[in-house]
Amino acid sequence: MAGAGDDTLQQGDLPGKAAQNKTIFLPQEPWQEQLLRQSAEELKQDDKLSVCSKLCYAVGGAPNQVATSATAFFLQIYLLDIAHITPFHASLVLFIGKAWGAVTDPVAGFFISKSKWTKIGRLMPWLLGCTPFMVVSYFFMWYLPPFVAGRVVWYLTFYCLFQALSTLFQVPYSALTMFLSPDQKERDSATAYRMTMEVLGTLIGAALHGQIVASAHASDRCSTNLTVNAAESSSSLSNVSNLAEPLGFPSHGRDVYMIAAGVIGGVYLFGTIILFTGVKERDDPYAFNSDKAIPFFKGLRLTMKHGPYLKLTASFLLISTAIQLEQSNFVLFCTHAANLHNHFQYLVVTILVSAAVSIPFWQWFLQQFGKKSAACGISWMIPFVVMLVTIPNPVLAYVVAFVSGLSIAASLLLPWSMLPDVVDHFRLLNPHAKGHETIFYSSYVFFTKMSAGIGLGISAASLEFADYKTEMCRQSSTVILTLKILIGAVPAILIIIGLSILFFYPITEKSRKETELALDLLRRSHLSTDNLSEDTKNTWL
Repeated sequence: MAGAGDDTLQQGDLPGKAAQNKTIFLPQEPWQEQLLRQSAEELKQDDKLSVCSKLCYAVGGAPNQVATSATAFFLQIYLLDIAHITPFHASLVLFIGKAWGAVTDPVAGFFISKSKWTKIGRLMPWLLGCTPFMVVSYFFMWYLPPFVAGRVVWYLTFYCLFQALSTLFQVPYSALTMFLSPDQKERDSATAYRMTMEVLGTLIGAALHGQIVASAHASDRCSTNLTVNAAESSSSLSNVSNLAEPLGFPSHGRDVYMIAAGVIGGVYLFGTIILFTGVKERDDPYAFNSDKAIPFFKGLRLTMKHGPYLKLTASFLLISTAIQLEQSNFVLFCTHAANLHNHFQYLVVTILVSAAVSIPFWQWFLQQFGKKSAACGISWMIPFVVMLVTIPNPVLAYVVAFVSGLSIAASLLLPWSMLPDVVDHFRLLNPHAKGHETIFYSSYVFFTKMSAGIGLGISAASLEFADYKTEMCRQSSTVILTLKILIGAVPAILIIIGLSILFFYPITEKSRKETELALDLLRRSHLSTDNLSEDTKNTWL
């Protein structure tokens, strides 16, 4: 593949000179390419991952998605209807918490990139160390304190703590993909296993949490307290300091949310044990023994200048914000704008089951037609969501839930499948760089969380401006219109812009395969160089 520019692979030389010039040249003659492919196949036999290893890796990440799903779907309505804080304060908790989690991503990447290799790996100690603290912070995030005036500070503290600890888990777990195997197909396969299990985790989180807490948002609560709500809506519900708890429901709502938090905390511990016992972390297969880890800030500068990474991040930053808006407002939309409060938990289950069963389809699709082509599936949800906003009825709602699940599955699988390709591309242009993987993953999660935090903040603030009343069973027409915009128009615009940016993503299937061949050549060269330095007679050629 010929062409000018840093992002273009050249042909016609060997890895020694390529390493000096920080560019990898692919073989030009047919016999050279045949020899390279034969050598690559020999290496790949040692890079195969067992199904058990892939499953254990996938199970390890599921608990984080269980908790994230429960938080995404229910934290906003919990803060409004159970904790009884105003929409403005809820928006502060959600935005600051997400922003704090985003800020901790590069900080986590900084410390993780400086970690030394241990008997259990470089990333695994971080996963084991933060899990117990994450369980405790998650439980207290759903605990209803006996005082009222300081509840905003309470939830802000534990939500920020949970976000920070979740980051310390997610960054090394995501970067672990690069250290499972140097084979791109094996990594893609492990990513598909992971995404399937994470969608199932999202399903478990939403369904399990939803079923446990559904009685706290039952429709008979509204008929019981309708008169009380109408009488108090103009006074006590507008101020945190003089809130009155709704009759008959405070202790029940508090108890069921604490039960759900305890169950999900147990899932965290189970997943981490499976991850530790079933996954073996490998050291960097492409680095020379003499290579030193790239300085964090230098690596961050190089990362921010890497064109494919910027386009991928910008695209899915917008798309993930759209999905986050759908998740955080879906329950409120079903409850207040679509008269589907008796269906919302089943609609959430439909979305997630559809997403879970379609992950293998999208994995097959991207292998057959390319990863950029698979991105078209993200746009499928747009017309159906607009229809639901326009014509809210149960039958259409379930159709929308099914199609939305297909789109969500594509949006979950693609970025994590494409990010390793970007890291490989960077490795090709910087063959002596080491330890840059956590920089890529931490900065990607940073931008995604920051975007989601902004989206959640705007969402909750919009409800505040629309005069959303906590514990009111009938919201004003302005609130209903706001929910329709947050569910329909805003996500549609964000997805369209994100897919337009992804259109200019430069890594194609052809260039990806060329990168794979070049990295195999680089790895072979490194193995030969390391063996020669140990006075062995094994050489390549």
